[in-house]
Amino acid sequence: MTKTIAYVLYPELTALDLVGPLTVTSVLERLGSDWRTVTVARDLSAMDSDAPVGLRATATFDQVTAPDIVIVPGGVAGTFAACADRDLLGWLRTAAESAHLMASVCTGSLILGAAGLLRGRRATTHWSLLDALSRFGATPVSERWVRDGDVLTAAGVSAGIDMALHLVRELEGEEAARLAQLVIEYDPEPPLGPVDWAWVEHAEQPDLLRRHMHAALIASLGPAPEAAD
Repeated sequence: MTKTIAYVLYPELTALDLVGPLTVTSVLERLGSDWRTVTVARDLSAMDSDAPVGLRATATFDQVTAPDIVIVPGGVAGTFAACADRDLLGWLRTAAESAHLMASVCTGSLILGAAGLLRGRRATTHWSLLDALSRFGATPVSERWVRDGDVLTAAGVSAGIDMALHLVRELEGEEAARLAQLVIEYDPEPPLGPVDWAWVEHAEQPDLLRRHMHAALIASLGPAPEAAD
């Protein structure tokens, strides 16, 4: 029986949040497994991403009603708007009733949170909005990816590739995951080395980015509700 991995599209998402993990999981079809990958949205019209490239889903929400796995990419302004998209949130809630796994990349976890799917769970997101997860009842965790029951969340952007490789290993075994890694030649050697998290914590520019992201989130969704006494 064919099983479906559905990636959610919405306007102004971050293209790499989508294309990175989608390329990894698409390898499953080439291996002849029972998994197929689709992209879903409200309709099939083209939409902008947050880069100069357009996107178009392969199926609508109405056509994919019971996916086995759902993966939600992130972004900035478009993602915050999606957190208030009733059609998208409603589809996610319905999909979660039967899905084997609900997953996200970067700030896509905020959309899962807005759908009520992170309450009482450990989760992660882009470093600049990690503490914002608490507004959705989640426990923020600073890890590359976090699995809590049937919810899998990845940190910022490139972490989606790591999460997808982990997922392929879970679904089809280590050999399949190693092949997927080889297909995309994922062997990162960033020219500046790994992220200097001490610099992120104390430097002025990352702090400005963090405050900008929080301001944009509050402008879209309002301040977080106060905790009950």
